[in-house]
Amino acid sequence: MPTLHINANKGDFAKVVIMPGDPKRAESIALRFLHDIKIVSNVRGIIGYTGYTPHGKRVSVMASGMGQPSIGIYAHELYVGYDVDLIIRVGTAGSFNPSIHVRDILVADRAHTRSNFAYQLDRKNVIDCEGDKEVADVAMEYAKNYERQTVRGTIFTNDAFYGETKRMRDIWATKGYIGVEMESFALFYTAQRHNKRAISLLTVSNHFINEEEELTVEEKQTSMRETVSLAIDIAEHFA
Repeated sequence: MPTLHINANKGDFAKVVIMPGDPKRAESIALRFLHDIKIVSNVRGIIGYTGYTPHGKRVSVMASGMGQPSIGIYAHELYVGYDVDLIIRVGTAGSFNPSIHVRDILVADRAHTRSNFAYQLDRKNVIDCEGDKEVADVAMEYAKNYERQTVRGTIFTNDAFYGETKRMRDIWATKGYIGVEMESFALFYTAQRHNKRAISLLTVSNHFINEEEELTVEEKQTSMRETVSLAIDIAEHFA
């Protein structure tokens, strides 16, 4: 049966879902990387696609929207309502690690937050959550086939995009986080609650310490292609 925010039928989603934040990026991924595509859901402008990879593996793509509440809703409904096993988040992140550069790929296998996301769900003061280590291991193996530097580690998941200060970023840098974004903790925590899998693959779009030019909207689309290709590799492995 359809859920509150997804109107697909049972079985319409594949076991593996690639999840960007932007609905337009979801459409682009489906059209560029899958064939025999079927639109399986269309609620609030968030369209779900299911199709087949070049090697014939059935995979779905759907956007999460922005922020932890949004991805938390969609991840919950996909895991519980549609029996999805693995969600691969693909997106962008800022970094404050001097050894990481714009256009690098981050494989986030752990997330730290100062959000109350877990407390509001379970009355638990959880601010650190693991992604799936086996999926991260596979990601790093496939990443060897690509020229771009790939870095694995802990991502900082923030709730306030415009609330960050230089002092906060300096503190995060000393903690060894590989970058900052707004969704991974909620995805990992939701996966953990339902004994499912999750991982985040993030293209570094801007740097807070290194003097490197921020990616434009067009450059983000281009730079994301290798990250999405890596996500497809992982999806085929686990499909």
